[in-house]
Amino acid sequence: MDGDDEVGASAMIDESMSNGVESASPATAAMGEPMDVEAYAAMYTGRTKILRLLFIADKCDNEAMNLEALRMAYDEIKKGEDTSLHREVASKIRGRLGPKYNVDTAWVDSVEKRAMLRKEKLENELNGYRTNLIKESIRMGYNDYGEFYYTHGLLSDAFKSYVRTRDYCTTSKHIVQMCMHVLLVSIELGQYSHVANYVSKAENTPDPLPAVTQAKLKCASGLAFLETKKYKLAARKFIETGYELGNNYSEVIAPQDVGLYGGLCALASFDRTELKTKVIDNVGFRNFLELVPEVRELINDFYASRYASCLEYLEKLKANLLLDIHLHEHVEALYTEIRHKAIIQYTVPFISVDLHNMADAFKTSVGGLEKELEALITNGQIQARIDSHNKILYARHADQRKATFQRVLQTGGEFEREVKSMLLRANLVKHEVTAKSGRKF
Repeated sequence: MDGDDEVGASAMIDESMSNGVESASPATAAMGEPMDVEAYAAMYTGRTKILRLLFIADKCDNEAMNLEALRMAYDEIKKGEDTSLHREVASKIRGRLGPKYNVDTAWVDSVEKRAMLRKEKLENELNGYRTNLIKESIRMGYNDYGEFYYTHGLLSDAFKSYVRTRDYCTTSKHIVQMCMHVLLVSIELGQYSHVANYVSKAENTPDPLPAVTQAKLKCASGLAFLETKKYKLAARKFIETGYELGNNYSEVIAPQDVGLYGGLCALASFDRTELKTKVIDNVGFRNFLELVPEVRELINDFYASRYASCLEYLEKLKANLLLDIHLHEHVEALYTEIRHKAIIQYTVPFISVDLHNMADAFKTSVGGLEKELEALITNGQIQARIDSHNKILYARHADQRKATFQRVLQTGGEFEREVKSMLLRANLVKHEVTAKSGRKF
């Protein structure tokens, strides 16, 4: 069985390499060093590639990285037809890359002229389909409209066009296709309520879904849960993603992202048992973790109680994670949850803990650690008390004898109430006492 697992893992890595995916994510491979923007962008296609590059340009403080991201975004946009995005990038470059990267007026005019002709043609075709009442043709017409609007960056119009195809879908395949189009646009618009809704619609179609489509839906659902800060649900979805995903959803997410998002969300929300069974021993998810070895190592360090090493990995990853378009808003919250879990797990085996030793283990000051422990004790996450003078944490174990007596008294009280109720009912029946309803009909 172990041999089969290893073969499966190797197959995933080989497939990723053949599809142009590196064995490690550029966002994590060189920890503590600036991100390799070119390698990072190569993992994505379509509009998400452009938007991720623009996000990096907006968030990074390194001017060289900023210009590199803008240059690549400019070149990528010229391959498409979004003139609005072209003007936006050129304005952000501000001539710093030379005249070649100013607004290309001739290209803009040419694209907009073609767009007018294309839109007119699509409108005439759709009107003809409506006149003839051919459902399949109408569906295809709205699909073409959606693709046209999406290509030109008119996402709200693209969303409306894709949704309109729903009334003309005649097979499960059509419904799934409609859902995948809507998901693509909704994720880019940040409308994650629509994402959850259309994932459900696609999953509830009567015909079985291909493995790749199932993997895509798991990723979309995971992103929706991540954006709504439901980290445990997000972790489950990413962990359930099949390795068939490969590079087949690069217009939204890379396989490295699945390992990164799933690993961090699991570390922040899973208990020790779940972390072992659902992450560390999960052969399917291990394929994704192999693509982000730093995340794999910090998960293993956390489980093995090597907290200093785990937190060190996290700190080195932080700068690049803050440049991730989906993860940046959640980095602080995830890091806080992971750190708190580590502190709690550290204190569990001991009756007393020297705060100086604990501070060394967590690479912090005794004063800072004391404040963290105070917050956790106040929230009821740690049952302990702090000796501030001697800097010792004492576990507050429950008095088992007292707890047993309390349970006995509670059980006795409940038994007494039940017996009294039974005797009352028996006496009422014996004396034929009945209560008539006061309702009038």
